[in-house]
Amino acid sequence: MAKLAPGIEMLPQERQQRILQRLRSHGRVLAAELATEFGASEDSIRRDLRELAAKGLCKRVYGGALPLLAPLAPLKQRHAEHAGRKLALARKAVELVREGQVLLIDAGSTNAAIAAALPERMRLTVVTNAPDIALALYDREGFEILLLGGRIHPRVGGAVGGQTLRELQRIRADLCFPGACAIEAETGLWGFDSEESLFKRAMVEASGETVVVATDDKLGTQATHQIVSMTDVQHLVVEHDAGRAVRAAFVAKGASVHRAGVVRA
Repeated sequence: MAKLAPGIEMLPQERQQRILQRLRSHGRVLAAELATEFGASEDSIRRDLRELAAKGLCKRVYGGALPLLAPLAPLKQRHAEHAGRKLALARKAVELVREGQVLLIDAGSTNAAIAAALPERMRLTVVTNAPDIALALYDREGFEILLLGGRIHPRVGGAVGGQTLRELQRIRADLCFPGACAIEAETGLWGFDSEESLFKRAMVEASGETVVVATDDKLGTQATHQIVSMTDVQHLVVEHDAGRAVRAAFVAKGASVHRAGVVRA
């Protein structure tokens, strides 16, 4: 983002529009950096960020702001959205799976694509809280399937709650795929629903390694409930066009970042 010429002062509305553009392209903004670039005081920038946050356009954090991710649409709607992008992510994600492993796969449209992309005849055990994932795998060769019980959350598309957690706590998996509502390098993985977030955290605790698969819109964002920090995420699978700066931020936190292939029209 270019600096303004000396003596030219940007209007607050123009400054805020530039801030939103920066959030979309970089995934985060820092007040000190914006003040230098805009030739404004940090107090003015912080006021801009407060106003944007009050309008529901960003999330204020210490020193700056993050994009505010919209709550998830119903699962049936998500299944129909961005199928090509999710398929590309799924194909990259299953490259991390090894023969004979026990996998924990969360509910969600991207995870349904991962389940569909799993290769057969690898003696895989799949533990899931999602009936649609269990149903998609049950007649394929080489899979043992364990469906966790409990109350099915209609928006999540999977079981959550006390019974589901108790059953999960008796499982030990090699690899887990928790659904990603939001993920940010400094603060980790986030969810919108409290029960669902507790389930995702228990998945991570029950697994040797964690793979987070995220579309571009979820990178550099936060939701309502923190699930785990980035120290608990070993692998992050991103879309091919995920920004270099965003990828580097996750690598700096110790995660192996895997880029999906190009989505063909």
